[in-house]
Amino acid sequence: DNPLSRRFHAQPNACQECGARVWFQDKLASGSERVDNSFGEDAILAAQKVLCSGGIVAVKGIGGFHLACDAGCDAALRTLRERKGRVDKPFAVMCRDLATAENLVEINEAERKLLVGKERPIVLLKKKAENDLSEFVAPGNKFLGVMLPYSPLHHLLLNSIKEKFRFLGVLVMTSGNFSNEPIIKDNNEALEKLLHLADAFLLHDRDIFIQCDDSVIRVFENYELPIRRSRGYAPFPVQLPFKLPPVLAVGGELKATFCIAKDEFAFMSQHLGDMENLETLRAFEKSVGQMRKLFRIEPEIVAFDKHPNYLSARWAKDNLTRAFQPETRLVAVQHHHAHIASVMAENGLDGAERVIGFAFDGTGYGDDSAIWGGEVLLADYCGFQRAAHLRYFPLAGGDVSVKKPYRVALAHLWQAGIDWNQSLPCVAICSETERRILLKQFENNLNAVATSSFGRLFDAVASLAGVRQTITYEAQGAIEFEALVDEMVFTAYEFDLIEGETTQIDCANLISEVAKDVLMKVSIGAISAKFNNAVADLILRLALKFRERENLNCVALSGGCFQNVALLKASVWRLRKNNFEVFSHRQVPPNDGGIALGQAVVASLQTLK
Repeated sequence: DNPLSRRFHAQPNACQECGARVWFQDKLASGSERVDNSFGEDAILAAQKVLCSGGIVAVKGIGGFHLACDAGCDAALRTLRERKGRVDKPFAVMCRDLATAENLVEINEAERKLLVGKERPIVLLKKKAENDLSEFVAPGNKFLGVMLPYSPLHHLLLNSIKEKFRFLGVLVMTSGNFSNEPIIKDNNEALEKLLHLADAFLLHDRDIFIQCDDSVIRVFENYELPIRRSRGYAPFPVQLPFKLPPVLAVGGELKATFCIAKDEFAFMSQHLGDMENLETLRAFEKSVGQMRKLFRIEPEIVAFDKHPNYLSARWAKDNLTRAFQPETRLVAVQHHHAHIASVMAENGLDGAERVIGFAFDGTGYGDDSAIWGGEVLLADYCGFQRAAHLRYFPLAGGDVSVKKPYRVALAHLWQAGIDWNQSLPCVAICSETERRILLKQFENNLNAVATSSFGRLFDAVASLAGVRQTITYEAQGAIEFEALVDEMVFTAYEFDLIEGETTQIDCANLISEVAKDVLMKVSIGAISAKFNNAVADLILRLALKFRERENLNCVALSGGCFQNVALLKASVWRLRKNNFEVFSHRQVPPNDGGIALGQAVVASLQTLK
């Protein structure tokens, strides 16, 4: 009855006749048949029984389905990992309330506000040493993704369960989908596709028109650092300091999002998955159409990544005449330029002065057709100068080496002229036959892609230190390497600079020092700290160099490597101490989930120029 309430005249939220109807269905039921005694409270109770007996329930939320199980049950977690083929990647959990979460993780005031705020994202928090969670929830990771209930169904499922059953009050809640595909949203589709993953289903009759995965946030300096911008945030606009013509930017390949913008508002889509399969493409097309209609924007410009094999770029080219106005222009935008433009735009920079941009990530198509990823760009919105980059090294077999970081470590050892000592973990894991083949590939440049990727360098050093030799999800080695940082170590390795028209960052001596530390049994935590400090020292050194040479004082940090809070903290502290203005991400992710914003701005302002 309160007109100031968000729920004023929203009776269907609670009306027994108009509100959502909930029912429980086990996997043996056929079709979408409902059983009379599985409605309402009986349905909730039935789902709780399955959860507390170690089963897995597919729960329909407001943006799609979750696969839920008891976060304290080893058997349930092992089953979920086996069925979903998710070997190591951490699961997020939903806690009954804030007090329950505080038993598991350390929470500061900024994180507490984020957990209980209206957006209700997954917040990455440091695990307490003693907790009752299964070790299979987030293996090898000192952080845990935590969220609180955000729908009435979640509250009902969690708030009564502890009293009726022996239960921790925490459920694993992972997306109901196949790896890297959009979250499943329809009942019939869930009953068909999740049948081999779930033991039972908790369903409701409210249709979901556009799927929307959970957002994932870290807190840095009491500000939000988005890792995945989706439910609760999308499509809330990023306000720009200038006006743009109607533009659609289709983003990249991984962590797909798109941006549709007009005037001073840039509307970012929800997270859609990886653009490597048909399901993601279908969800992408539907969401593009929905947002064009919602915001009444007909693009005059379509921006895309320069990579010739990205599905998003091919979609933009293939659909130019079918889906857009005849006069619509296509504009290709370099990947790392888009990264830097995105952080500039969300921080309200008008582009009148160039920034010293550090774009450190795993992969991006370069203007020389190599794979970039360790880029220092002197950039504004209309263009950039590649001022420095990590020295190219060979990536034998391309994506094969991404999944086997020991091959990247061997490449760095070879390039640095360091013997493949079998006491080094990355050498020991590699068979003699594979070592012979890799050596021939490196020496003869056979099927070896040149890359300047800092993401791959993080993988290599993690492998060299013995953290991770093969990975089962993106950036696993680097994530686990960060988790081991010894915060009491302040020394650093050192990069060398090869001066020229474009400065090359050489890591040969750094790799040699890491190898020596590994052979001397220096702790992995110390090696991790010294390496992160070395990258932060490098950033400062290059920023000072280009400030003196170009009279620039603004530094922009973007790319997936800056999801690493240890690196971000060390870099920002050094730069500010030397009176730089530092800009990092607070509204869109530093990873590829944010590049569509940069594409939209770059393509528009280049066209208007």
